[in-house]
Amino acid sequence: MPSHPDLAKYFTTNAQWAEKVKSVEPHFFEESAKNQSPNVLWFGCADSRVPESVVLAVKPGEVFVHRNIANQFHLHDDSALSVLSFAVDTLGVKHVVVCGHTQCGGIRGAYGLSCNPPTSAAAETPLGRWLTPLTNLARAKSIPSLGEEKGLPALTVASVTQQVSNIASTDTVKNAWGRGIPLTIHGWVYNLATGKLEDLGIDIDPPQSAH
Repeated sequence: MPSHPDLAKYFTTNAQWAEKVKSVEPHFFEESAKNQSPNVLWFGCADSRVPESVVLAVKPGEVFVHRNIANQFHLHDDSALSVLSFAVDTLGVKHVVVCGHTQCGGIRGAYGLSCNPPTSAAAETPLGRWLTPLTNLARAKSIPSLGEEKGLPALTVASVTQQVSNIASTDTVKNAWGRGIPLTIHGWVYNLATGKLEDLGIDIDPPQSAH
């Protein structure tokens, strides 16, 4: 048990969860320990209110996951690139989902930065640097001119669309398509106020020549 009392409850609830799963599927953990075969790679936000396994109501082993602030896929980010490569080339996932969400702190932060001069001190913090591509996207799409009420949802959609495009442009995806792998990239948004997912309808499928 952890020494800090604030964390002790998690060990209790973990033990209860493990026993509940075992009572329903006695061999679940034994089989899970042998390998994983997820069909989906999820690029989501680090926000604590958007846990993909809970949102999708799936078991451990069904979704491979990478999460960061504002569900970004930077083309120079070796962490995200390595997750994509492992998921596609080793695990053989067939779907990549980029999922943004409403009331995202990263989206709000980038929106705020886009309303200020690029040389602002906030842009030079670790978070500001991480959000730079998103901030630039907000400026390019003239998001500040929409005002916050319309601008934040618009930036959420624009961001997911951009990340889907970024993923499709990677060598990992292009090579997979070249090998005839039916890999599709999807863009979704999770609504915190309703608990429901929205499909943005911006899927990128393999080129016809790759089928």
